[in-house]
Amino acid sequence: MQDRSLWKAYIALAIVSVVWGTTYFALRIGVETFPPFLFSGVRQALAGVILLVILKLLGQLKFTRADLLHQSVPGILMIALGNGVIGWAERYIPSGLAALIVSILPVYVVGVNYASGADRRRPNGLIIAGLLLGCAGIVLIFRDNLKDLVRPEYLTGMLVCFGACLAWAAGSVYAKQKPSSANVLTNAALQMFSGGVMLLLMSPFLDDYSELKTVSADSIWAMVYLVVFGSILAYSSFVYALSRLPVGVASLYAYINPFIALLLGYWWLSEELTWLTFLALLTALSGVYFINRGYKQYRKPAGNGQS
Repeated sequence: MQDRSLWKAYIALAIVSVVWGTTYFALRIGVETFPPFLFSGVRQALAGVILLVILKLLGQLKFTRADLLHQSVPGILMIALGNGVIGWAERYIPSGLAALIVSILPVYVVGVNYASGADRRRPNGLIIAGLLLGCAGIVLIFRDNLKDLVRPEYLTGMLVCFGACLAWAAGSVYAKQKPSSANVLTNAALQMFSGGVMLLLMSPFLDDYSELKTVSADSIWAMVYLVVFGSILAYSSFVYALSRLPVGVASLYAYINPFIALLLGYWWLSEELTWLTFLALLTALSGVYFINRGYKQYRKPAGNGQS
């Protein structure tokens, strides 16, 4: 029975690795003809409501007003200012580039942890090496896109993506420091719903609603895919995988997502793919690897005179 459960966990992890890698591609298609903030707002709010309804029907929905308020903060930071803003940026930069920038997220998380005082441990050599590699990855990303940076909208799109990563990192640190009495799926549903509502509130000020007259069927299908597969299925699969597999194994999806996003953008959207792009990706993911290894050292029992 345990082997069967482990087998299901690896299938769940495979789903996360593939589906979350395709969401950048689907998001790029979705916002091509659909106002981006409205698109992401409808997607996330709808996914949150559907998940809440499912949990209610299963008798697993229970949360307090305090839970709702606490989950609204990471919801706004991660879903609205993170994922939703990236949807806007993908109008101006390739989906593969957006995924490449997001792959450096752990570097931001470490920075926010130390800057906020949430983690007062001195960074070890592996974490420092990971941070340096992550910074090198950022330099390579800009180096690979020098010829496009003369276009203001392209540069803005890149900078907005980096800002979205910072917002997602801040939301992640906040959620980690604020425990909730609700279960993980309820927290996820509340975050998606609150972030979606915030995007809907932002939409009238930032979107051009005249675009609604020309919304394509591809954008609608992208919305359906992202709601069902990107938000509900993939996140539920991740929670299941995380509950059955070691954290290091369950986080392997982060190494696979950018490759899928880059290849889909290259094959289907004719996005440029250079050797420097892959070098930037490998450098960034090497940084993520060293950061993860560095944090694993913290969890090892002290010995041999170490403190």
